[in-house]
Amino acid sequence: MNMRPSRRRPGRPVGPADSSPPAAAAPPPRGRRPAPERGGQERGRAEVAPRGTCWLYGTHAVMAALSNPRRRLRQLLTTAEAQAALEERMGGSLPIQPQRVDRARIDAICGRDAVHQGVALLADLLETPALEDIVERPGPVLLLDQVTDPRNIGAILRSAAAFGAAAVIVQDRNAPEETGALAKAASGALEVVPLVRVVNLSRTIDALKSHGMWTVGLDAGGGILDGASFRQRRVALVLGAEGAGLRRLTREHCDEIAGLAMTGDMESLNVSNAAAVALYEMSRPRGV
Repeated sequence: MNMRPSRRRPGRPVGPADSSPPAAAAPPPRGRRPAPERGGQERGRAEVAPRGTCWLYGTHAVMAALSNPRRRLRQLLTTAEAQAALEERMGGSLPIQPQRVDRARIDAICGRDAVHQGVALLADLLETPALEDIVERPGPVLLLDQVTDPRNIGAILRSAAAFGAAAVIVQDRNAPEETGALAKAASGALEVVPLVRVVNLSRTIDALKSHGMWTVGLDAGGGILDGASFRQRRVALVLGAEGAGLRRLTREHCDEIAGLAMTGDMESLNVSNAAAVALYEMSRPRGV
């Protein structure tokens, strides 16, 4: 079902849209995954990272990774100016000895279009936590149904961190790998909010239900999302990509379908914006 109706009345529930490109080829199975060799940037890259690692770049993403005890750090490259700023912001000491390089060296790794701010960190990919560990964490859970743009997922992670979400769950073969672009868009949130990869999204929805979670598909065709009505429930929000929105099977496994009340002229939001609005609605104080 297309999530964007041809004509929308003010206040009609609206689902998210996503600017994602077509899904990539299926990656390896779930778990600690030896990802294909790749650099920190999807385009314009000149170098690749060893298997099982990725290049992270940008001040916030690198600082968060350096502060994350779950990250195994391999190599830190900085310009002279960036090293001084990084040491100042981290209290004068770094957990790994930086290597001083010029900006062209980091450009070659991250790509000339990457806003790396003179710092790049080679680190192991994060372990994928088990679903049983996720349900023990407080806050709502987000499930993404074939959202493929790493920048959208990074932005969703950032909103998830801001509103206290427990985790972001993606389907393994229809989601991008952990990359520098994703971490940069997350602005440190990748180190805070678990990004969980699962094989089957519908089964995962059912598993969350078995742990007492109420699953809400964010899409057109249902009521209007009302955070106050879920005060006594633990909620999992399910968001789909552009075009068809939630897939039929995903939609059928949700407890209910709800959309965002929009009174302006836009019929839909980018999926990362929709996620931010939905998370705010879920955390909105009663009566506001």
